Amino acid sequence: MIIMTYLVCFLFLSVILFYRLRQKQVERIAFTDALTGGMNDTAFRAAYEKLAARMEPSTYAVVFLNIKGFKFINEYFGSAAGNDTLKYIYSKLIRHICTGEIAARDNSDCFFLCLKEHSKEAIRYRLQKMTADINSFNASSDIEYQFTILQGIYLVDDPKLDVTIVLDRARTACRQRHGTDPCSFFHPEMAKQMQLEYELNTMFEDSIKKRDFQIYLQPKVRLADLTLSGAEALVRWIHPDKGMICPSDFIPLFEENGKICRLDLYVYETVCAYLHKRIEQQKDLFPISVNLSRAHFKDLNFLRKFSELKAKYGIPDGMIEFELTEYSFLDKQQREMVKNCIKQMHRLGFHCALDDFGVGYSALALLKDFDVDTIKLDRQFFVDMTNPKAQTIISGFIEISEKLGIHLVAEGIETKEQMELLKQFHCEMVQGYYFSKPLTIDEFEKWKDTMQKQKVFK
Repeated sequence: MIIMTYLVCFLFLSVILFYRLRQKQVERIAFTDALTGGMNDTAFRAAYEKLAARMEPSTYAVVFLNIKGFKFINEYFGSAAGNDTLKYIYSKLIRHICTGEIAARDNSDCFFLCLKEHSKEAIRYRLQKMTADINSFNASSDIEYQFTILQGIYLVDDPKLDVTIVLDRARTACRQRHGTDPCSFFHPEMAKQMQLEYELNTMFEDSIKKRDFQIYLQPKVRLADLTLSGAEALVRWIHPDKGMICPSDFIPLFEENGKICRLDLYVYETVCAYLHKRIEQQKDLFPISVNLSRAHFKDLNFLRKFSELKAKYGIPDGMIEFELTEYSFLDKQQREMVKNCIKQMHRLGFHCALDDFGVGYSALALLKDFDVDTIKLDRQFFVDMTNPKAQTIISGFIEISEKLGIHLVAEGIETKEQMELLKQFHCEMVQGYYFSKPLTIDEFEKWKDTMQKQKVFK
């Protein structure tokens, strides 16, 4: 009987020990990032809540770190190289974390830190040291590459604030960076922006279904004979409750969260449907350009959807032009992919335009390396056309485009003086308010009919 009792107790204790060990194992898995071996997002939240319970106000800062261009490391070198990169960066970050501080990888290519600092200068200094340490591999490597670490910081004034709000504020600070400074601190005005972004994200799907996004067309005019040479499709968000929502409020947001790809496709299909309707009505066709975000280039096969819609609506080759901004070409790792995509666009019957040409520092190099069909000179060149230097630059670009066999559009033309001077320089096409503001499709149809009756634009 005694032996049986001991046996039962032993089994009971063994079961308890087994479950405790199993529980610890489950907790370890739940709180450990399988890739880096360090804390994951769940662990960071738990550790922060524990720390916040005894935290004095204005003693800590939460930092959100985003590796700029990381997705292209995955795209070009493979996921294994991407994983090695994340492990490497985490190993460098953790070396700079002191007792009572936290570091963790988010669920993707981002990291969170909780630093025992509240001085902006001290935080900047520590983050600069971390970035320098991360890039120290360049000293012993033949690979010339610099990681750019974008940083959003929330200075924790209220330790009782929910951890989700704290993390969101650090993220928002990073997202609302301005200029070339990689470091951005959260301020109260950003909270209003957070609310606006939340509302826009929430409304997006419903607005797509209800077609609250409307397409406006702005004409491009050929200066030699003042005839319509094409149009650019622009998107406007007209919400039943909010009214007209400014593109600068939603375009950058959707660029960041990926919704821009869905919106671009929506605009493109609307343009295809419009051209198809003109074909059915036996009306003349004209090329329409649509903006294409660089976010599309994360998917190597993104052009397939566009090609399928082109075939579905029976759109002839040459009637659709994709406008890419210069920023699509800047990332060295992305350039080869963009170059191949432009070749594929041509094979599929699309044209390609380089928008905002001349804004960056590598404009002429892009003309050498990329087989674009059109360049669109940015409006900043035409602000003061009485300036002799500006005239020399403009006429030089026009001459270069002619010699390269590339079409050229001058954007933002608003005055007769600008138009007459561009005529003297033999500029091929212009676009701007001098001829027409962006119009709804119905307004554009009426405008076009009126211009055709007049034979010439006045």
